Amino acid sequence: MNKSKGSFWEFFQGLGKTFMLPVALLAFMGLILGIGSSFTSATTIEIMPFLGNDYLQVIFRFLSTIGGFAFTYLPVLFAMAIPLGLARYDKGVAAFSGLVGYIIMNLSINFYLTEANLLADTEALREAGQGMVMGIQTLEMGVLGGIIVGIIVSSLHKQFFEIQLPDAFAFFGGARFVPIITSIVLGLVGLLLPLIWPIFGAAIMGIGNLIQRAGVFGPFLFGAGERLLLPTGLHHILVSMIRFTEAGGTQIVDGNTVSGALNIFYAQLQSGVEISPSATAFLSQGKMPTFMFGLPAVALAMYKTARPENRSKIKGLLISGVLATFVTGITEPVEFLFLFVAPLLYLFHVIMTGLGFMVMALLTVKIGNTDGGILDFLIFGVLQGSETKWYLVVLVGILWFAIYYFVFKYAIVKFNLKTPGREVYTTEYSQEELGHKKKGKYDAPVILSALGGAANIASLDNCVTRLRLVVNNMDEINEDVLKENGVLGVMKLDDQNLQVIIGTQVATLKNQIERLIN
Repeated sequence: MNKSKGSFWEFFQGLGKTFMLPVALLAFMGLILGIGSSFTSATTIEIMPFLGNDYLQVIFRFLSTIGGFAFTYLPVLFAMAIPLGLARYDKGVAAFSGLVGYIIMNLSINFYLTEANLLADTEALREAGQGMVMGIQTLEMGVLGGIIVGIIVSSLHKQFFEIQLPDAFAFFGGARFVPIITSIVLGLVGLLLPLIWPIFGAAIMGIGNLIQRAGVFGPFLFGAGERLLLPTGLHHILVSMIRFTEAGGTQIVDGNTVSGALNIFYAQLQSGVEISPSATAFLSQGKMPTFMFGLPAVALAMYKTARPENRSKIKGLLISGVLATFVTGITEPVEFLFLFVAPLLYLFHVIMTGLGFMVMALLTVKIGNTDGGILDFLIFGVLQGSETKWYLVVLVGILWFAIYYFVFKYAIVKFNLKTPGREVYTTEYSQEELGHKKKGKYDAPVILSALGGAANIASLDNCVTRLRLVVNNMDEINEDVLKENGVLGVMKLDDQNLQVIIGTQVATLKNQIERLIN
């Protein structure tokens, strides 16, 4: 039972982590698209006439063109990124097989539709639920099609990457067999999907209708739910559904049917049509009151309530956390400073985040993209003109700053919460055991030892801010030593699955530990 539970957590956390590779590219390309579109808009040119120069406009149109790349090819990016992220060995083969599987699945769907005389005319593609994917007329599955391929390919890769075939066929064995078996399996899947896809579509539409019927509470449910799931690492799945599937809404943009809040926003941005507030209600704008104002207020409250002799010690930690959330929208370095010592304050944070989404939607603010930091605010808010109502973010943000600051300061003092800097440090461990953390560098050998050593680690991976581990014996984990070496938090999800919250330097630390293990 524990093994089954552990496998469940390992799979879904790993799946959520793989989403970050295409989403990170999408966010960056979105910034390029935002810059290009903002400097080609008539409003911006009217304010700054020099931007109307023909040569500058060519450059800005070029930025808009390449910025739309990730939006156009997002499903195939997921099909490659999921097996790449889930594979432990031969990652390149896994990604290659994802591309092969995605193309063959759509070719197979096209074959079925052709043989069954179900191919729709070009003018009726939308009504028939069909579309063009890499030049192939197929079912319009969006990013979910890429996710299906990615999950299947990762399973095939895990099962067959070490297969040994008879000598006569040995050339096709091992890693070479993965794209071969992928071709066969995804070909068959492509024949079945036209029969079962209506079930998937109905499920997604059901979730979308639930959120849409919630009216102004829809953005609240999404924002609060995303923060509530964040400690488990499963929030990426909810976010991806809203951003890339019908659950986030469906609109016709420039004659094309587009589903998913982020897809709709990018399509409208690229086409130069009016941005829809019903789409941006689930995007960056909802995060901004909390990310740009609320969490910095939390850091200030923790600094002000710290023991005077400890403030200089925690200043760097708090400043780095504020910069991460304010600029990039990476919030864990601040959130995990109070999540474990004050769960009720985290629940307050969940509610305030949901309210931020709801208030921005009620005010019909129109700022899209993914991160919720200052870059999104400037590029997709200020530079797009006053019609985005970017100034309301500042007004609401000031209110959020005051609420967060006074609530956190009162709670920390009233209940004597041991947030950073308030504890009186005593230790039974030697300095050699605790290691040394200087200038943001982690002592990988000490952290590995505190994790129970190489023999205790069955699986090691990372997401944006945390190590994700499957361990053989959870009793071997030494939380005290981990925290004394800069770890922000330790989450034991079950008897095998462990998350160690590090911050933005997690990838470097993971690589160092991996080298020590090997």
